[in-house]
Amino acid sequence: MQLKDFNATFADELKDPDFAAAYLEAALEEEGVETFLAALQNVAKATGGMTNVSRAASLSRESMYKALSEQGNPEFRTLNSVLQAFGMRFAVRRNETPTTAR
Repeated sequence: MQLKDFNATFADELKDPDFAAAYLEAALEEEGVETFLAALQNVAKATGGMTNVSRAASLSRESMYKALSEQGNPEFRTLNSVLQAFGMRFAVRRNETPTTAR
């Protein structure tokens, strides 16, 4: 029995919109912006490739690569466009424990 490559298996999992959404949420909550950008790249590659996703997001492929790179500092509009291309959106939730004083 031949085992399936981990990256191929993970890419297959990322094609599931619910799995991809949970993965992106975990990347943002647990690891921060840089990890979130890398996770967006992973989802884009798994769900049609950077070229197809950049077209759906109305971005140039080069702009999308730059925005989602480790040195990227994308605008909210760019991230929102990419998420919409995945059929997702940003959401705001209240923390269980507030981190700021009132």
